[in-house]
Amino acid sequence: MTDPANATIRPARRQFFRSAGQATLSATAVALLAGCAGAMGDDKGPGMAARPSDIAILNSALEGEHNAIAAYQVGAESGLLQQPVLALAVQFQGHHKRHVDALTRTVRKLGGTPTEAKARYDFPVAGLKTQADVLAFAAGLEKEAVSAYLEAVPQFADSALAKAAASILGDEAMHWAVLRQALGQDPVPVAFMS
Repeated sequence: MTDPANATIRPARRQFFRSAGQATLSATAVALLAGCAGAMGDDKGPGMAARPSDIAILNSALEGEHNAIAAYQVGAESGLLQQPVLALAVQFQGHHKRHVDALTRTVRKLGGTPTEAKARYDFPVAGLKTQADVLAFAAGLEKEAVSAYLEAVPQFADSALAKAAASILGDEAMHWAVLRQALGQDPVPVAFMS
């Protein structure tokens, strides 16, 4: 069950983080990425000259976030989730939507065209037969996101960008722990992530 989900998410997330170490963003772009765009105004400001690789990295991240939103939508619409688990899935989807909003604003501020969500995603829905199946699917996606962000953080040349990625890593780790708890599993099964 979890393996097909990981196969679906892994390429976009892994590509984003493999590329991240090759680019740097200005402090303004980092603030946008962290979701502080409202305080930044509409001007690009000093240091906002984008390299094509910066925009490509952000668009790869956008692709992964769109995928996560779609996966949570599948879970929410499956009819398999009962309250309060359904509310939790919608809340986590909302976090991913906020990531998309911040990434989209950043790509636009850098002069790029943000990646749009696909019209259709191919998830292993035939294997989702119980609430536990949906939770395991989501937990697998979140664990993969944690691993991808963990891999990326030390690759950033800009410490502010590393901090922003670590913030998102923390969000993904909390999702994974809560989903494991909902499955009746140890929410923090290891002392170190890899």
